[in-house]
Amino acid sequence: MIAGTAVRTPLVRLHAPEAPAEIYLKLENLQPIGSFKIRGAYNAARHAGDVSAGLVTASAGNMAQGVAWAARELRVPCTVIAPDHAPEAKLTAIERLGGRVIKLPFAEWWTVIEESRYPGVEGLFLHPVENENVMAGNGTIGLEILEDLPDPDAVLVPWGGGGLFTGIASAVKAQRPKTKLFGCEIETAAPLNASLEAGEMREIEYQTTFVDGAGAKALLPKMWGLAEPLLDGAYKASLDETAAAIRLMAERARVIAEGAGALAPAAALSGRAGSGKIVCIVSGGNIDFSKLTTILEGGTP
Repeated sequence: MIAGTAVRTPLVRLHAPEAPAEIYLKLENLQPIGSFKIRGAYNAARHAGDVSAGLVTASAGNMAQGVAWAARELRVPCTVIAPDHAPEAKLTAIERLGGRVIKLPFAEWWTVIEESRYPGVEGLFLHPVENENVMAGNGTIGLEILEDLPDPDAVLVPWGGGGLFTGIASAVKAQRPKTKLFGCEIETAAPLNASLEAGEMREIEYQTTFVDGAGAKALLPKMWGLAEPLLDGAYKASLDETAAAIRLMAERARVIAEGAGALAPAAALSGRAGSGKIVCIVSGGNIDFSKLTTILEGGTP
């Protein structure tokens, strides 16, 4: 369903002699919308049946672009429910693709995520995380990784709501059970780490940062149930580590990653993920240029 829309992205070695592992980058920032989200969004839209009333989603930006892209190809309206802290670069891209944006305070936006609906807006709601066809589309990343690198020791995946992790982990574990799968979060929004430490779901105090494409105040119960059996653990990266990973990828590999896209490389570069062959999912590259400039100059937004 996604062939001809999503592209097969390269898996490249990150040449960093100081790194504690053999790090590979899966460059989903090279997708047409600058993010992996096009895979799941387009797959879900094509499997949805009658979408003549339009498509609706709730997203900080990348899923919204994926749904807007699908809606444009299917020639139907698109409405995006976005948190009020969503970056302008992503909101502009949504509107460029023909999507209508409705901004909400974070707490109200999270309610839309939990309830899978927004009253008063027509169209089919495509959940950015829990939709099974979204996860199936994401799983193609795992298949591509194993075709290019048959023996990874670990795959590190940024964790936002769990749809990317669950899709990739399901595909990888089915073909190579010995490969370990880890979720990666920013330390200011890490409910997965807190839940794994507690052995049950935990809500945390969420802080907005330049890492806008990952992290939440809590886990979604459905995703916790699906992902927990696939998880070999989770890592947290600091804001400074994430900014440093963005900077290093730009300097060494000429790769532009957004905050969420740098979480996995940040964890790998820190040494916390161990040694061996480690694949890091660079989930997207949609970062505001002002924030990127600050990072490239050595700072942390």
